[in-house]
Amino acid sequence: MFPPIFSVAAADPAVTALLGSPPRLYPFGEAPQGVASPYAVWQVVGGSPENYLGQRPDIDGMTLQIDVYAAAASAARAVAVALRDAIEPHAYITRWSGENRDPDTGSYRTSFDVDWLVPR
Repeated sequence: MFPPIFSVAAADPAVTALLGSPPRLYPFGEAPQGVASPYAVWQVVGGSPENYLGQRPDIDGMTLQIDVYAAAASAARAVAVALRDAIEPHAYITRWSGENRDPDTGSYRTSFDVDWLVPR
């Protein structure tokens, strides 16, 4: 029911080179106050079980939104590329959600969505 995004990211050398070990990758779309940059957050934004008539579901499908924050646009993009490359062998990137700059913090943000199938 929960995607293994943290373990996938933590096992990838390119991700840990940019986000540290353990990686600064936080669930529920929230990072701790004062976290070092760059970092990423993720949250499940939708999904459903694969339902069958004769048995219980054996897999859950879900859509995650991943947001990367950094002090420089190039750093945000580098982390997004590293996460993309780490995730693609396990799940599908389904949408590039855009880029912007937070008016309060000045952090650069890039975002994308992932569809993940998680066996039960």
